[in-house]
Amino acid sequence: MTQDNSTTTDESAVDMILDEGDSSGLARRGFIKGGLGVAGFAAASAILAACGDDDDDSGDTAGETGSTGTTTTAAAVTTTTAAAAAAETTDTVAVTAQGPEIEWELATSWPTGLVTLFGSASYFADRVAALTGGRFKINARPAGEIVGGLEVLPTVRDRGVQMGHTASYYYVGISPVQQFGTAVPFGLSQRQQNAWLYGTFNNADTPSGIDILNEFYAEEHGIICFPAGATGCQMGGWFSQEINSVDDLNGLKMRIPGLAGRVLENLGGEQVTLAGGEILQAIQTGAIDAAEFVGPTDDLILGLNDFVGDLYYYHPGWWEPGTALEVQISLELWNELPPEYQAAIQSAAAETNMRTMATYDVLNQADLQVVKGFAQIREFSPELMTAFKTQTEIVLDEVASEDADFARILGPWREFRDGIAEWHGLAERSYLSQQTQI
Repeated sequence: MTQDNSTTTDESAVDMILDEGDSSGLARRGFIKGGLGVAGFAAASAILAACGDDDDDSGDTAGETGSTGTTTTAAAVTTTTAAAAAAETTDTVAVTAQGPEIEWELATSWPTGLVTLFGSASYFADRVAALTGGRFKINARPAGEIVGGLEVLPTVRDRGVQMGHTASYYYVGISPVQQFGTAVPFGLSQRQQNAWLYGTFNNADTPSGIDILNEFYAEEHGIICFPAGATGCQMGGWFSQEINSVDDLNGLKMRIPGLAGRVLENLGGEQVTLAGGEILQAIQTGAIDAAEFVGPTDDLILGLNDFVGDLYYYHPGWWEPGTALEVQISLELWNELPPEYQAAIQSAAAETNMRTMATYDVLNQADLQVVKGFAQIREFSPELMTAFKTQTEIVLDEVASEDADFARILGPWREFRDGIAEWHGLAERSYLSQQTQI
């Protein structure tokens, strides 16, 4: 649904954030074909530009003290060399910019009305085009145009589309490992998630989250993924009744994704899987009692402020403390891309990841004021949070006992989570807790 006119989302602010550009590249692990990251490609171009023709160089040297006895001045030599280097640089740029013309379809899990989520997919596509001189064109398609919003990964896997933009935890039914690509309940904040994903990228001794996920994705699905969007800590969702104790969860039907639904069911609730565009109608008809999506901006775009009756907006979203979206690509098609195009995808994805988070931080703080006008904002009680946390650890252990791939990742992931939580709890939490109290 389109956003209500009362919503304070400033689309010019979105444009301002997303219009700027940078280029940060990431290398690939050895099991993926293609060699140069952005930095490597730039360095290679510089080397090519600097390498002159040997015959020309010897001619220049001879010219300094020629057979006729004429001495060429140092300035002239410098000018001639600089001109030759400039000419070769121009030739090199012309050659490296001329990759094949490719057009791919990008299936997404988002309706076009979500300026943040679908906007991040569109931004990614635009950046790839810009980085390849328009020769690599990617068409971002909203959910339902090519495939349903919850069917992106299997469609990419089966080569029904070249690439997708989605949240990996939509597919925990295929494998619970998918949870790590998006967010794990009571897991990592957005900064912490990025540290896990990027922190030791391409380090054989200490694989990063991207390394780990791509090893799994290659074996399980024949795809490769890169983070390409982030929401930050999400809200705990919309409830049509107050939730004060664990007893209030009995029989509660809630739209909630991934392993968090299993936690809810352990506490007496019922998990319901719905695409975002179906949430409002489901609440209005009583098909569900509660639903989570993202935060103020996206929730308003879905029209949840049109609900007639009491609404309670709870926080925090303990199941999504730092949510990552990702671009998923057929590994076979990825390996066929020129290294320059692979580098463009990685750079565009990393930039999109940063820009999307910045966009949310600009918009959510403004749209929170709108939400406060029609909903009652509540914090989950300590009793509930303790129950959620206890059941989360039980569920994680249960899943690990059932799935070896999940267990292999969970141990190191927990160690990382506990270590970075101690560090951030020392400085970050101290500051944030006092930032709003002083």
